[in-house]
Amino acid sequence: MPTYLVEAYMPRSHAQEARATGRRARAAAEELSRDGVPIAYVRTTFLPNDETCFHLFEAASAEVVEEACNRAELGRARVVPAIEVSRPARRRAR
Repeated sequence: MPTYLVEAYMPRSHAQEARATGRRARAAAEELSRDGVPIAYVRTTFLPNDETCFHLFEAASAEVVEEACNRAELGRARVVPAIEVSRPARRRAR
């Protein structure tokens, strides 16, 4: 499935809400997926100095991601196609 990045404004003073928006984004994607819509939540990254929160999804289309954003109440968000060029490194067991 294609990958999409969602960019949403989040004031530095609301940093504690970053996790909550990630939980809502995940829940919205899971709800849509249960309804047969091809979408998966990947992760959320908050950049407090830039007052920006990024949410990464895999989905059939940008419209599907926009619906997840609406359900998650992420506010005005920009949805753009994204290409991941590397996977996170796996941690070694000690």
